[in-house]
Amino acid sequence: MKNTIATLALTGIFAMSSVGDASAWSRNSSVSGPRGTNTFSAHGECSGSSCSRSATLTGAEGRTATRSGSGSCDGTGCSASRAATGPAGLTVQRSGSFSR
Repeated sequence: MKNTIATLALTGIFAMSSVGDASAWSRNSSVSGPRGTNTFSAHGECSGSSCSRSATLTGAEGRTATRSGSGSCDGTGCSASRAATGPAGLTVQRSGSFSR
């Protein structure tokens, strides 16, 4: 399971690194329902062989969850890390790497 998560994270880094140098993106959205409005905001960027991203989700009650991640590749392999913090303030961190 741990290897699968690391592989998926690194796959995402490869996909982001193919975007090109100094490439950035952002996404914002909101959804309104009977309990209020939920908002989502995310952004990321790549420069050279490194990429990073972050996202924030805020629920109608004002509770917030965040995610962030980064990764890089060089001639010998790639590494990536990510963190997620839930509304209660608990954080989970993961990282992985591989060599070619």
